[in-house]
Amino acid sequence: MNQRIFTLCTTLLILSCFQAVEAVEVGDKVPDCLLTSIPDLQRYELKQLYGQKVLYLDFWASWCSPCAQSFPFLNNLNQGLKEKGLQVVGINMDQEPGDSKAFLAKFPANFPVYSDISEKCATDFDVKVMPSSYLVDRKGIIRHVHFGFRSGDVDELRSLVDQLLAEKP
Repeated sequence: MNQRIFTLCTTLLILSCFQAVEAVEVGDKVPDCLLTSIPDLQRYELKQLYGQKVLYLDFWASWCSPCAQSFPFLNNLNQGLKEKGLQVVGINMDQEPGDSKAFLAKFPANFPVYSDISEKCATDFDVKVMPSSYLVDRKGIIRHVHFGFRSGDVDELRSLVDQLLAEKP
C-alpha cells in the first residue's frame, strides 16, 4: 500500500512539473482547448474564436467577488470596442452549471460566455486566481496577462486593448 501511495505522489509531482512548463506566458500562442457555450451548450475550440479580432479572455467563477465587479467593465469594453475589432470572451470555471447561470442572472454579460468544466483550458493557461485575463492579438499571441480585478486597473487595461486594436492586422 505504501508503494502505491509513493508511486501516485511521484506521478502527480511529475505531472505538475509538466503542467508548469506548458503554462502560457506573454508571447506564447494561445493554447487550444474545448469550451462549452452558456446557455446553449454548443462545443467550441478556442482557436475558432481568434484570428480576425483582438480577444480579451476572462476566466471567472460565480464565487469570485472581483469577477462580479469586473463584469460592468467587460460589458462596457465589449460594447464600446467590438466594432473596432475587440471580442471579450468569458470562460467560467464553476463545476455546477446552476452557479454560473445564477451569477449571469445577477450580472448579465453582453459578450459570449463559455464553460471550462474539465478545467483543461484553465490548466493550459495556468490560471491561479479569479479573475485571470489574457489579451490576445489578432495572430493568436498572448500579449498581456492580468490577475485579479480592481477598479484602478480599468484605465491600464483599456489602454492595452486600445494599443492592440491600433496594430495593423
